[in-house]
Amino acid sequence: MSGPLQLLYTRRFFPLFITQFLGAFNDNLFKNALLILITYHIAEKAQMDPALMVTAIAGIFIFPFFLFSATAGQIADKHEKSRLIKMVKVAEIIIMLIASLGFYFIAIDLLKTGTYLLLFVLFLMGTQSTFFGPLKYSILPDHLTEQELVGGNGLIEAATFIAILLGTIVGGLLILTDQGIMLVSLMIITLAVIGWITSRAIPHSPPAAPNLHVKYNVIKETWNIMDFARKNRSVYLSIIGISWFWFVGATFLSQFAPYAKFHFAGNEEVVTLFLAVFSIGIAVGSLLCHKLTGGEVDARYVPAGTLGMSIFIIDIFIASPDLITAETLANMELIGFSAFLNSGTNLRILFDLFAVAVCGGIYIVPLYAIMQARCEKSHRARTIASNNVLNALFMVVSAIAIAIMLQLSFTTPLIFISLAIVNGFVFFVIRKLTRERIAELNELKDNINNKQ
Repeated sequence: MSGPLQLLYTRRFFPLFITQFLGAFNDNLFKNALLILITYHIAEKAQMDPALMVTAIAGIFIFPFFLFSATAGQIADKHEKSRLIKMVKVAEIIIMLIASLGFYFIAIDLLKTGTYLLLFVLFLMGTQSTFFGPLKYSILPDHLTEQELVGGNGLIEAATFIAILLGTIVGGLLILTDQGIMLVSLMIITLAVIGWITSRAIPHSPPAAPNLHVKYNVIKETWNIMDFARKNRSVYLSIIGISWFWFVGATFLSQFAPYAKFHFAGNEEVVTLFLAVFSIGIAVGSLLCHKLTGGEVDARYVPAGTLGMSIFIIDIFIASPDLITAETLANMELIGFSAFLNSGTNLRILFDLFAVAVCGGIYIVPLYAIMQARCEKSHRARTIASNNVLNALFMVVSAIAIAIMLQLSFTTPLIFISLAIVNGFVFFVIRKLTRERIAELNELKDNINNKQ
């Protein structure tokens, strides 16, 4: 066994890998089960606006990242990380027990009580993810060498997107079956318990800043961690780059459903196909990074990943069918997975979507490695927390930008081409910064050689 996969045979990586995979799977299983339950069962019976509720689901989950990231980063830097991870996983078990109570209320037709409790659970899950993120990414450099960081991050990112895919599919498929509520309840509790068990095998990691005094002024401390990250140019630019990736990813994920329905007359099977191709592409690109870079922590392939994303997004725009109006769709039978694959144009679009995702994986993994390796060790978790704040902000901006474009009657392909154009500007900025970094490294090497 060679390459990053050999890390899966080590105790310093495998327990963390499984723990984070199960956590991401559980998050997305619960979120999609709740979304489907509200959209197809609760909204009409409880006289709720499904569009408003779906928007609330997205907002409630992401809000804790703004609220608690600064505190999470401080706590992760101050204390031993493996112990904190165990505590976070215990919290997940408690949260999932509360979720099961919410599902029980739904099952006995206490719809509003159950819905509001499940939305509160969603907030708690967002909070738990807020505290787990800095721990997950800051503990990696403690247990991996710098040459293993790219491969380790590649495996983490690949597993995360596969977990998102599987959790979304399983949650959607199970929840509306006859015993769906009971099955989902049992599954989320079981996954949380297994995640706690695997977390107990994560090796000890010494606290990075044991004398740190944790401060709880949210606004001030969020500003402080952002300001500290800005002082390290390569780290801060990596954070901006990572956040842009999540902007692109959030845009694609939000548009799969309308794109499938209004341009291909596709049903939920086609939406799932888009999600599957995109998630697998990210995983493939993430795993390719170690081979491309040889394990070196640098950004030389990041511009290529950016350019590749724009090229293949442009081809998606060119190949996309015209908009199908709602009136026309009313008289059509939506096509499924098999019928969609019968078209050569559709296969071309699937290839483009896969290629965009592969380029995204190649783009994102080195940036995570740079952020971890180049930041100050005593501030590593707080730096990652600042990254989480910006990631969340960029995803919110993505949602706002899409809302504005939809108000201006943009179709999904027009949204994609707008994204490709902006991403083109990002390519030129990143290429310039990468060249500057290479020049700095060459100058440093020359100075060392001259001194020798």
